[in-house]
Amino acid sequence: MVRENILKIRSTLPEGVTLVAVSKYHPAEMIREAYDAGQRVFGESREQELRQKVEVLPADIEWHFIGHLQTNKVKYIAPYVSLIHSVDTDRLVDEIERQAVRCSRTIDVLLQLHVAQEESKSGFLPDELLALLDNTDIAARWPHVRMRGLMGMASFVDDQEQWRKEFGIITATYHRLLDGPLARHGITRDQFSVLSFGMSEDYPVAIEEGSNMVRVGTAIFGERNY
Repeated sequence: MVRENILKIRSTLPEGVTLVAVSKYHPAEMIREAYDAGQRVFGESREQELRQKVEVLPADIEWHFIGHLQTNKVKYIAPYVSLIHSVDTDRLVDEIERQAVRCSRTIDVLLQLHVAQEESKSGFLPDELLALLDNTDIAARWPHVRMRGLMGMASFVDDQEQWRKEFGIITATYHRLLDGPLARHGITRDQFSVLSFGMSEDYPVAIEEGSNMVRVGTAIFGERNY
């Protein structure tokens, strides 16, 4: 089932769109089935579960952390995580910087925008993020953190126009950042190139609105076992 789902979803993705298989709450055996189908990028949201899977699964997997990340958990994933999607405060970036130095590596991150209706979702408001980056010496404050792009989630509603509106805010903010504070910091489109939005239900709309990285779990692995 997992293999067939992976191949089906890949057939719907345009060239240049990265598929993150959201494997949180699913056993290592299912991840291995996706791996054997050629999938190499997986998303997890709990550091303890991620560490356990890293120990038993192939070393060439690219692990993405996609859930809300507490500052006191960064040290556990810093040695091996490939990309942190859910960076939602400058305090969290400060901690990622500290742990990157400790591990003698540079850590790639996405900045999370809050565009959904649900207050429970985390992330910067667009103007808040623009102001932060406008007033921060990025290279001096975070030399071991590489900002690669933006991440966001649409409202949990069955309304394509609502999704489209919210995804459009992410794309518009991306261009405002590139043309504004990032340009002044010398950060180019090649460096800040990732737009991570779109999940099992809404990823086709997300791609139409500019996403080049989609996070798909249920459509690959089925419902989660919490």
